[in-house]
Amino acid sequence: MNFEIFELSNGIRCIHQARNTKIVHVGLMINAGARDESKEKEGLAHFIEHALFKGTKKRKSFHILNRLEAVGAELNAYTTKEETCIYASCLEGDIPRSLDLIKDIVFNSTFPVKELEKEKSVIIEEIQSYQDSPFELVFDDFEERIFKNHSLGNNILGSKESVNRLSQKDIFKFQKDHYFTNQMVISIVGGTSLKRTKKLVEKFFGDVPERRGEIKREVPLIIPEFKERIKLNTNQAHIIVGNTAYSALHPNKRTLVLLNNILGGPTMNNRLSLSLREKKGLAYHTESHYTSYTDSGLISIYVGSDQKNIDKSIHLVNKEIELFKKKKLGVRQVNMAKKQIKGQIALGQESGSNVMLGLGKSLLLYDRVDTLKEVFDAVDKISSEAILETANEVFSSATNSELIYY
Repeated sequence: MNFEIFELSNGIRCIHQARNTKIVHVGLMINAGARDESKEKEGLAHFIEHALFKGTKKRKSFHILNRLEAVGAELNAYTTKEETCIYASCLEGDIPRSLDLIKDIVFNSTFPVKELEKEKSVIIEEIQSYQDSPFELVFDDFEERIFKNHSLGNNILGSKESVNRLSQKDIFKFQKDHYFTNQMVISIVGGTSLKRTKKLVEKFFGDVPERRGEIKREVPLIIPEFKERIKLNTNQAHIIVGNTAYSALHPNKRTLVLLNNILGGPTMNNRLSLSLREKKGLAYHTESHYTSYTDSGLISIYVGSDQKNIDKSIHLVNKEIELFKKKKLGVRQVNMAKKQIKGQIALGQESGSNVMLGLGKSLLLYDRVDTLKEVFDAVDKISSEAILETANEVFSSATNSELIYY
């Protein structure tokens, strides 16, 4: 995983990885997301992501959408709690189109009021589709409770009421307060040389006016545990058990990543799947997620189970957690877990778009990018003692929380 990092005079950082392919993936990441909104403006960062496609000083909405799709390329965007990303995938010869269009919609969008009002309806439909999906809803609502009275608890989509309150003025103010050039990263992965990449990035982004600033964020407080059961009259119970966890900069972050993978990672042989599905037949779907932010984190264990099996499922989840807290893993178990996660990481490198997004996010939020060797070396250093210590720190019985929709 070789890459090169360079910086434009206006402060925009760039990262490039050459690959033997005719496809190129290009992304512009901005260090601004849902946690940077006020509660009254919930959903604003995501609203801007939609609004960027609605018209610029030289393009109408149709011309934006058609510019890349006409040559078989793809243009997309997403918003998280901490960043906004606009990205494209195209043939190597169409990189200029992609860079030109991304630059235009980020820095020259006019946000026509008529188009904004139409897009509010689209976003409200998106919100309602999530509300009709208890599986999606329970994750968002759990995070809202874990980070109660803090912007990390903001729903990325916002609410129907908050979206309807948003205005063109709000968009321009948010961009003025958060869209700083030194808080942006351009990431390019694919079949183009570093020399050509530097030339094109300078051509399209070198004249962007320099605007430097800092993104100020408050660290969330730890709240008392909560245990809530909410009746939704669903056929299946949706269970979340979890807690706040390490930030992305915590020295034990990789240990928790490994622990989480053993507990409920994306494989059929994880502990929760073997216990709840294979041995007891209590759940079709169970998984564990660790999400890290720059100053906090969240671990959430999900189980979809029949309503009559809610208590049994929670008991088995807690049993697996207690095993991590009380019983040190053997050398063979730890080595197998390390081999598994390294294989997953290596397979993830096959996707050029995923690598582009990963490189960009790492440079944007942490101002560094680890090579694959550095990642593997760090994984190899994780001990069974460290896993035991991490389990006891993260899964303290005094702070585990539960949210159940049934």
